Amino acid sequence: MDINYLLNSGFLIRDEKILLVFDDYEDPAGIVDAAYDKGDFDRLYIFATHAHFDHFSTRIRAYAEKVTRYVFSSDIKHTKRVKVFPAKKITYLKRYSEWHDDAIKIWTYDSTDVGVSFLVEFPSGKKIFHAGDFNWWHWEDDTPENIELADKAFRRQMKRLDGLKADVAFFPVDERLGSSQEMGAIEFAERTDVKSFVAMHRVGYPIWTPSEKFLAAKENLPVWSPVKPGEYRSFDGENFSED
Repeated sequence: MDINYLLNSGFLIRDEKILLVFDDYEDPAGIVDAAYDKGDFDRLYIFATHAHFDHFSTRIRAYAEKVTRYVFSSDIKHTKRVKVFPAKKITYLKRYSEWHDDAIKIWTYDSTDVGVSFLVEFPSGKKIFHAGDFNWWHWEDDTPENIELADKAFRRQMKRLDGLKADVAFFPVDERLGSSQEMGAIEFAERTDVKSFVAMHRVGYPIWTPSEKFLAAKENLPVWSPVKPGEYRSFDGENFSED
């Protein structure tokens, strides 16, 4: 499985001749353009987890000719921006729904912000989980009432995610949360059965070095914290490599 970082929560993932693009609102390194122009794929699926500007942009309309399917969270259906897309190529998904064609399978989960999270299975059986803006948004300077609501929302969703299996999980580790930035990541790593972990939603911050507490949540969990647009890793089922 080959993975390129676009920006923020944006990634291009390739498994054999299937491409998945997630939350491509900006692509400074031109990764998706290059893959699209090269054309050595059989299927291209473009996902947007929700309508926030740093996850969904009309720039992905440029790939409509070769796209197999746009898979959007249902909140995007109500935006003006989506009107420029070919409606016949869009599938809107609500939380806790399923969709499949003859190549991939998709399951959605809720977010603790807006939109959905995606679990996607390739024909090979490999799975990836993209959290979107699902996280434990524990803002330390927030009101006690809001902190309690955020805590409850995260714990409620984690009950749905207990035991989730995925080869690669993309999850926010947002440094704006300060000392709380790993709270969601630790709980997620501890309670799911994921084989690797990719930190996202870190624009403008340096590489994340996992704490001892995170590392203790799941022993020997491979971690990648991309910083520079265009960074590449290959995941072989056990480790990330740059080869």
